[in-house]
Amino acid sequence: MDETTKVKQIAQVLLFDRAGRLLIYLRDDNPAIPFPNHWDLFGGHLEKGETPEQALVREVKEELGIELTVWYPFRRFDCAEGDAYPNVKHIYWAAIDKSPAELTLHEGQKLRSIAMAERTEIKFANILGAVVDAFADAGLWPEPPSARFKVTGSRFNDPSPP
Repeated sequence: MDETTKVKQIAQVLLFDRAGRLLIYLRDDNPAIPFPNHWDLFGGHLEKGETPEQALVREVKEELGIELTVWYPFRRFDCAEGDAYPNVKHIYWAAIDKSPAELTLHEGQKLRSIAMAERTEIKFANILGAVVDAFADAGLWPEPPSARFKVTGSRFNDPSPP
């Protein structure tokens, strides 16, 4: 298979802020790019010789200016349709101890974070709505910090079973 017919490889992350909300960005309003004015996850194409993890770290650094040091694999999505071209999406998830106000977006129009219940109101690029739904359905969406812990006196109690 020559370079022009290879399926593109993409690494993306479901990146959660300190409040357990999904960070997303609005793609540029440029008709020359696929899915203008649609919401997107952070990440992008693998460069020659890169692993999906290396591409993920590089893309998050380019797009948000942060060094992603911890991430978890979620799932691989083989996209034969529903995108601008056939590709394989390597999807990861991670959480950072930052709010959207503490981040600087270097690509796209706008940055925001959403709660799990808001995901159905978002116009995502390509198949990303299905990716976000699959993640939520897997039960992996982080709970907001206030839901995870309750304060009793001066101690924090984690209500989840050991």
